[in-house]
Amino acid sequence: MCGIAGLYYPATPKPIEPGRITAMTQALAHRGPDGSGLWTVPGVGLGHRRLSIIDLAGGAQPMAMPDESLVVSFNGEIYNFADIRTELEQKGARFVSHSDTEVLLHGWRAWGPDLLSRLNGMFAFALYDAKERSLFLARDRMGVKPLLYAELSDGAVAFASELKGLLAHPLLRREADVRAVEDFMGLGYIPDDASMLKGVRKLPAGHFLWLKRGRPVPEPVRWWDLDFSKRAKGSVKDLQAELTEHLRAGVRSRMVSDVPLGAFLSGGVDSSAVVALMAETSRQPVETCTIGFDVASHDETAYAQQIAERFATNHRTATVAADDFALIDTLVDAFDEPFADASALATYQVCALARQSVTVALSGDGADEALAGYRRYKFQAAEERVRGLLPDGMRRTMFGTMGNLYPKADWAPRPLRAKTTLLALAEDGAEAYARSVGVTSPALRHRLYTDAMRTRLAGHRAEARYVKTMQNAPARDPLDRAQYADFQHWLPGDILTKIDRTSMAVSLEAREPLLDHRLIEFAATLPVSMRLHRGEGKWLMKKAMEPWLPNNILYRPKMGFVTPVSAWFRKPLADEAAALARSPMLSAWFDRKAIEALANEHRIGMADHGRTLWQLLMLDRSARRLFA
Repeated sequence: MCGIAGLYYPATPKPIEPGRITAMTQALAHRGPDGSGLWTVPGVGLGHRRLSIIDLAGGAQPMAMPDESLVVSFNGEIYNFADIRTELEQKGARFVSHSDTEVLLHGWRAWGPDLLSRLNGMFAFALYDAKERSLFLARDRMGVKPLLYAELSDGAVAFASELKGLLAHPLLRREADVRAVEDFMGLGYIPDDASMLKGVRKLPAGHFLWLKRGRPVPEPVRWWDLDFSKRAKGSVKDLQAELTEHLRAGVRSRMVSDVPLGAFLSGGVDSSAVVALMAETSRQPVETCTIGFDVASHDETAYAQQIAERFATNHRTATVAADDFALIDTLVDAFDEPFADASALATYQVCALARQSVTVALSGDGADEALAGYRRYKFQAAEERVRGLLPDGMRRTMFGTMGNLYPKADWAPRPLRAKTTLLALAEDGAEAYARSVGVTSPALRHRLYTDAMRTRLAGHRAEARYVKTMQNAPARDPLDRAQYADFQHWLPGDILTKIDRTSMAVSLEAREPLLDHRLIEFAATLPVSMRLHRGEGKWLMKKAMEPWLPNNILYRPKMGFVTPVSAWFRKPLADEAAALARSPMLSAWFDRKAIEALANEHRIGMADHGRTLWQLLMLDRSARRLFA
């Protein structure tokens, strides 16, 4: 894994100052501590930081053809590079290294942009073609690896793996985009179609950007999309067998490494499945690690230990305090933009533990999105059935009235908290799902914003992108639409951002075998009943893994990393919550008295505003770094 950065002048090939690119790559040193590289000619400069994984001796970057007609700076792994290399050699290509990076150079010469569809991997790369005088930027299908870019005042387009790489360039302007504040407060992260800084853009997952000399900067082009509109045919047994082979292939392809490799093991279905299939393939005991918590209700170490013993892994466990919030500033620095998924604290800790013994770790990310594992899919499906029973007008009136009358009871047992469900049933499915994946409700956001902020937003809503995506999804069923929207927004914006930034912060390469595109494309064709079956998510995957995993692993309730932020803001972080109202950064967007009331309501137990307070804290800390 690596970090890349560079500059390209589309209009006039101005000289490149090497020191500027060096500063950009130095800001990314954590992504590549094993080496650095720089290549420049008038009009273009490519920089690289290397974490050596494949061909330790011969994979230095930026990598160029002998005549320097093509040069590439690459972040990621191409898992099928050996097969592509063989095909290219049959066409006459002559390789000088054993690196997957060189496949990109010869592949571009043979196929141009069509090379992308042949790649199985996670990647973001910049490839300069001297003959075309063009720079080609590309990002993998799922958005595992990040790539940001911005047009600068001197005419250059700057790009980097992380925002801090762009921030190292003195011409990048630092002006906040208020729409991104709304997006963050609504979703808990800033999605791929937004940025905290005006003028900075993220290359979306499955897109490329082809910059050409003498032409204006174009819009990104989508080169891959996920299609939920088709249905696989076959018996449960046949489709289960096909899914099993896709799972095997995804794991096996991601075990190629020239450095120590292991896996995260939480004791949940997904990580346990990955470890089981790794053990089936590996000749050596699999290296596994688990983070445990000192609160029994949050701790899964017993389940992880059960899997470790079952597959005879070399297992290590570290126990951390559930109320350990000392890493807040470390996370703020790692993410650059505000990021409110509090499970990032535990993810960082398990990455740090893994890095003590391995350089590459396989994770179980992706199965929940691909095979409907989240509880919200179950609720969405049930609500859609109810919506289908009543005419829209009657449904909106009846459930809307009931929802408005029903008291909000954050303190009550979950079955008694019906207000949210009633109001969701009054809305259409896309609007209700968009709110279900959010953090702070539109009503509460409206209460917190200043009058000036509401005016500046001009009706922009965080949820609108979800609604539009679901309405236009290539899908047959409401579940299809919800999963498709999560692949467009939640997966790259939250899940993959979280694992990329936390793993790279400790110079660890994380790989996601359950996001192999062949597996994902197959899962999208499965009948709804094989994804969500009688309320059981990931049903076909669980059936497929029954020969490997015991039922108490496969069918126990999903736990995940739980961070007790609500408790923090009533005790150890109560003063931090109160201080948010005095933040000069937040005062640009939020009403001071509204924040004071929010913190007080939470402190005395009148309401649970823990997640919103966490958002405000992370936004404040990030804004200080970006704009102070």
